[in-house]
Amino acid sequence: MGYFSHQQVLKITHVKSEPNEQHLLKGLAENDAKTVEILYKQNFGLIQSFITNNNGSYDDARDIFQEAMIVLYENVKNPSFILTCKISTYLYSVCRRLWLRKLQHNNRFVAHVQNLEETVPVEEDIETNDRRNTDFAIMEQSLGSLGQPCKGLLEAYYLQKKDMAEIAGSFGYTNADNAKNQKYKCLMRLKKLFFASYKNED
Repeated sequence: MGYFSHQQVLKITHVKSEPNEQHLLKGLAENDAKTVEILYKQNFGLIQSFITNNNGSYDDARDIFQEAMIVLYENVKNPSFILTCKISTYLYSVCRRLWLRKLQHNNRFVAHVQNLEETVPVEEDIETNDRRNTDFAIMEQSLGSLGQPCKGLLEAYYLQKKDMAEIAGSFGYTNADNAKNQKYKCLMRLKKLFFASYKNED
């Protein structure tokens, strides 16, 4: 169930839910696998029932639930985020909104949507997640357009976490400073490509 990669401690000042929910949100923010498993066991059944009762499949439910978990995870990493409902209500609300949007996008309208639980407004959280996904897609595309050696150099530094001396040796630079200068130039090129692509998206 490893959906997440970042780790950050959550500070919650107020949660209108059971005390155990504060513990679960803190665990989620810290990328605790046991917490993710608990949240899955407690909430997936409801989401599966909702989606399969509304023109969807088990696989649809799994995809939508995972996306909702990512929305919640990204929120709980923000210390200013305050959850004002139960976790189950929040996840259900996000899944419901995501599923209805997917049905609309695929022209698979449902005359009457069967609600299984109360909902809360989550449109803003979903829009933030959409923007983040767009940024990731554009960055990946920009990195692909960058070409070598820049693509390899940036991946070595940011993804493989190699130090400059190691990168200098791998890419044939005379020393770490030269590699650092080249990394900076490559980063500027990547940013230029990213913002050019981002402008085209608007």
